[in-house]
Amino acid sequence: MEGETEQNEQKEQKEENQQNEQIENNEEKEENEKNEQNKQNGNKDENEQKVEYEILSDDVSNVDFSFKIIVIGDSAVGKSSLTLKGTKDHFKDFYTPTIGFEFLSFNIKINDQIVKLQIWDTCGQEVYRSLISSFYRNSSLAIIVYAIDNQESFDNLESWLDEIKSQTHPNLKIFLVGNKSDLSDQRAVSKESAEELAKEHNLDFFIETSAKLGTNSREVFIKAAQILLEDYKNYKDKEGKDPNMSTEKSSISLTSQENDEDDKNKENEEENMRRKKCCL
Repeated sequence: MEGETEQNEQKEQKEENQQNEQIENNEEKEENEKNEQNKQNGNKDENEQKVEYEILSDDVSNVDFSFKIIVIGDSAVGKSSLTLKGTKDHFKDFYTPTIGFEFLSFNIKINDQIVKLQIWDTCGQEVYRSLISSFYRNSSLAIIVYAIDNQESFDNLESWLDEIKSQTHPNLKIFLVGNKSDLSDQRAVSKESAEELAKEHNLDFFIETSAKLGTNSREVFIKAAQILLEDYKNYKDKEGKDPNMSTEKSSISLTSQENDEDDKNKENEEENMRRKKCCL
């Protein structure tokens, strides 16, 4: 009996030692994972700190890079408010639906290089969809906007994604923006649902914004400039040509001389659009 009791005690002691060893291994593993994560975050922060930028005035004439951006999404989700707040730091308290499109520019210096964003803010009304799609051509990045308090605007994102992908080149960058984050008490679309959709469609960036409060509004366009410039340089280094080109001429990067020509083309497009609107 005494020998059996001793064996049981030894067995219990062995099990206890194994459990303690397992606990120590798990703690060590968690600590290693935590250290690795901190290391990755540190590297990420270090890389982000290396990006220096300066917002420039609209009258900058000489730019190093010029990119076309389109802003799309359902009506009344705040596309114009987001664009105006993000580029000009201005917000209108009253709602005026966009007729056709509005054009804004945003100049930013990133690591001593001047980038010009040519931003086409489009209307979301169905009657203009066939006209607006013609302006997708040669876009470098699309910003698709929904309102966090409007489930329908989120449900329609699939349609907007299908349309933009069918009308543009495969290298187009796509941002997803959930606007009106100031209406969190009326939220109809969870942040997790939007993150899942962005991941499902392999979108390049997702963020929630409030054009009214200015939350993350400017960050959308700063991030756009950073990503487009980085993507362009990486591709040029690897391939020696433009990633968004369908011909030998670049569709996203313009020299200062080509900027003048592009501005003239833009004015012609605006005039044609006004004529079309008058005929609707």
